Amino acid sequence: MLYEEISEFWDIARKRHIVFFYVGYFSQHVVAAISEAVKARLDNVGAAGPTRRKIFSSFVEMSQNIMHYSSDSLVPGDQTENQMRRGSVCIGTRNDDFFLLCANPVATENVEIIRATLEPLRSMTMEQIKDAYKKALREEAPAHSKGAGLGFLTLARDASEPLEFEFVQDAEHPNTTIFCIKAII
Repeated sequence: MLYEEISEFWDIARKRHIVFFYVGYFSQHVVAAISEAVKARLDNVGAAGPTRRKIFSSFVEMSQNIMHYSSDSLVPGDQTENQMRRGSVCIGTRNDDFFLLCANPVATENVEIIRATLEPLRSMTMEQIKDAYKKALREEAPAHSKGAGLGFLTLARDASEPLEFEFVQDAEHPNTTIFCIKAII
């Protein structure tokens, strides 16, 4: 019976070409440990050097997004050190591309801020994204951001297609929305 439970999950992961999946609480220590596993898996599936770097960079940005902005935290919300916040990251392949999916709960009141940051990136050219990235490096972070918006710009810069994202209202928690983002590398 136990094997059937895990076997079902493994079959789904294999059929969907999942290279790596983690759901749980993210901290600096967890991300460091996962990073080693992600690097090894990318080597194992034969990802080319530049592709590996983009996937790894995107994985780190998504993990930091969870650690900074997930509304489900095991530590007080105003604690800036040793954060542990809930989310999930999935890396897989589809055809000749890799994809990264990330999901985490956010306060519903922050949805429009996130949307306003992401929506313009969908219509920008790669040159415009690179210029915006350089500009963001020179500016101070907005009050609601811990990185001057560099994370989403990094994801957009590394992606081969426009970022996809959506917000889904958490049925169990009325002030919480699940934020999902996908990058194709």
